[in-house]
Amino acid sequence: MDVRRSLPAVDTLLAHPAVAAARARHGHRLVRRAVRQTLDEAREQLTGDRKAGEIADGDVLAATALARLTELARPASRAVFNLTGTVIHTNLGRSTLAEAAIAAMTDAARHPTALEYDLEDGERGDRDRLVEDLLCELTGAEAATVVNNNAGAVLLALGALGAGREALISRGELIEIGGAFRMPDIMQAAGCRLREVGATNRTHPRDFTSAIGEHTGLIVKAHTSNYAITGFTKSVPESTLAEIAHAHGVPLLIDLGSGALADFSALGLPYEAQPNDAIAAGADVVTFSGDKLLGGPQAGIIVGRRAAIATIKRHPLKRALRLDKLTLAALEATLRLYRDSDALERDIPTLALLTRAEAEIAATGERLLPHASDLLSDFEVTLAPCASQLGSGSLPVDRLPSRALTWRPRADQRRQRERQLQRLETALRRLPRPVIGRLNDGALLLDLRCLAGEAEIAAFLGQLEQLPRLYGAAPPGGQA
Repeated sequence: MDVRRSLPAVDTLLAHPAVAAARARHGHRLVRRAVRQTLDEAREQLTGDRKAGEIADGDVLAATALARLTELARPASRAVFNLTGTVIHTNLGRSTLAEAAIAAMTDAARHPTALEYDLEDGERGDRDRLVEDLLCELTGAEAATVVNNNAGAVLLALGALGAGREALISRGELIEIGGAFRMPDIMQAAGCRLREVGATNRTHPRDFTSAIGEHTGLIVKAHTSNYAITGFTKSVPESTLAEIAHAHGVPLLIDLGSGALADFSALGLPYEAQPNDAIAAGADVVTFSGDKLLGGPQAGIIVGRRAAIATIKRHPLKRALRLDKLTLAALEATLRLYRDSDALERDIPTLALLTRAEAEIAATGERLLPHASDLLSDFEVTLAPCASQLGSGSLPVDRLPSRALTWRPRADQRRQRERQLQRLETALRRLPRPVIGRLNDGALLLDLRCLAGEAEIAAFLGQLEQLPRLYGAAPPGGQA
């Protein structure tokens, strides 16, 4: 007899009380898929001398189907606890949005909006108008436009202003951002011919003056936001570059990368260059990100002189890189906060996390420590000082004092300790809302800077209650 015939039919398993209850929550289609996959897997297992009775048991199959249903119903894009110590974490979505921006996105998603419709004239309009006046007011620029991210902004500006001609840039500013995305590659993709000037550590005004010729299209300055060159260094000030560029009839493009619309030094943070500084220095075009230090949605923001922005907006790539209505709604709401808020460090979540007091973080850690200490007997848990970073290439050498729950294995042998840390780190990532920390010096650190608010702390503790069960399961590779 073929033992596979002992398996119940799909409809029979669907009628199991536990599975039938799940159909009311998840719908027939998804539950049926989970049941089919469960039965297919069981058929593959029913070979040789495996115990058919155990595999074909209805209750066991129902439990397996429900577990599979949970996986199928779980979205790939999931909320996590960012306890890495990197506030603006590229791999975790960078900045979280202000409540005003979330509300604006929800409203735009629920209703038709006047995206490219001029309500005054009753005719087609320009979607950039939703944010252009705000950007001009906040940066001092004559005009502005927006695209999907800052790399797109730089690509578009280079292509519009310098395609087929030389783009002059200091050797010390040939930056590479995440994912091996390099400034020379962007220039090539934009149709510009890269012309390096100066040396890696020192570039002088004469280097640019002597390099400018009939084939020069523009001068580019890239803000070194994700690294620092120290020691015997020299760079050309933006105002001097603007004088050189305009004396020779070419535009100056400044890529600020991270971008900040607030005076960070006034918030007790290290100073970060702002677009209005570059505009005041004479830049024709300035590009920066919307989802880094600005604390808004992913966007590439381009501000500058009216003629230069008009040229950029006429480029064919502009339509390919344009923002959708949800992002524009969130960006407009964020920019309105910068214009109107009396307490940016309260209203912009990214700024709230960056300016969070060390004493407040320590107090959070003291409340959590007793709960964490009682979870796993083979770990010693302490509350230790640590240093957070801004992240996403922003202020790379600056650190923010913080506190971390620090988990150290009690095992004697190094390989045992490494195995235990691997199991713990895996268990934390497998929680319903994954907890993402960082491994450092033989310990797992959960930096508490980004764990803010009593509701979030309570949710975090609720996740940790499930940790012993997950930690007891075999880690990847089958090591118990």
